[in-house]
Amino acid sequence: MSIDVEDYFQVSALAPYIPRDDWDRRECRAPANVRRILALLDQAGVKATFFTLGWIAERHPDLVREIVAGGHELASHGYGHERASDLDRAAFAQDVKRAKALLEDLGGVPVIGYRAPSFSIGEANLWAFDVLQEAGYRYSSSVYPIVHDHYGMPDAPRFAHAVREGLVEVPVTTNRIAGRNLPSSGGGYFRLLPYAVSRWLIERVNRVDAQAAVFYFHPWEIDHEQPRVPGIDAKSRFRHYVNLSRTEGRIRRLLGDFAWGRMDEIFLPPSGSALGATMGAAR
Repeated sequence: MSIDVEDYFQVSALAPYIPRDDWDRRECRAPANVRRILALLDQAGVKATFFTLGWIAERHPDLVREIVAGGHELASHGYGHERASDLDRAAFAQDVKRAKALLEDLGGVPVIGYRAPSFSIGEANLWAFDVLQEAGYRYSSSVYPIVHDHYGMPDAPRFAHAVREGLVEVPVTTNRIAGRNLPSSGGGYFRLLPYAVSRWLIERVNRVDAQAAVFYFHPWEIDHEQPRVPGIDAKSRFRHYVNLSRTEGRIRRLLGDFAWGRMDEIFLPPSGSALGATMGAAR
């Protein structure tokens, strides 16, 4: 179970409508939403991984400490929610090192996991794995092996695999059906599809592939009262706002229907343990 800690105004699809310089003038709703998520997880007895933006952590250090105090994994989402594919090697290195150092200082724990904003590691920037390895990360969850207009590497392996010595890539979950990878991991698909379909897709990975599922969502996805951004195109408006009012209830059901855990504990197990044995397993 993973949460990408970013605010509604930092979403890549809304970047053309919300200048980066405007971020500090907007109400930061992520802290309250993350605390709601922490309460949901606590009620369900679930530990999760929080891929946290350095920008959020820097402004809300108490939130970082609450995540750690709850027994959850603190991981990196980079500093400023810039896509890895939009940065050169030097700028990407600066971003991931800055975020790691900041999170470790605030949380008081090692930060070994990273997820690129918008799953933006692909065929054109595989050098990003070298940078992550050099920066001291032990795993990444930055590849989505599907065809998508904003991201995706459909020919990438679907499950956890070593990409560099000491660095594992843990893709978010897909199902292989009729020769095509279908998204099965959360985000907008989870809000759009009926809950029963999402549950079936996750259960199928457990049953057919005998693999753990990696699910993700964002704090803003449980916040149906967030400000509406005016003037956005119809496609972005639909993607961002569809079924926001239903998401929290669906997450609550999901937490009860499957057994979940932290990504570091599942995908970086002690020597001799089975990789990904329990995460996202149907109850």
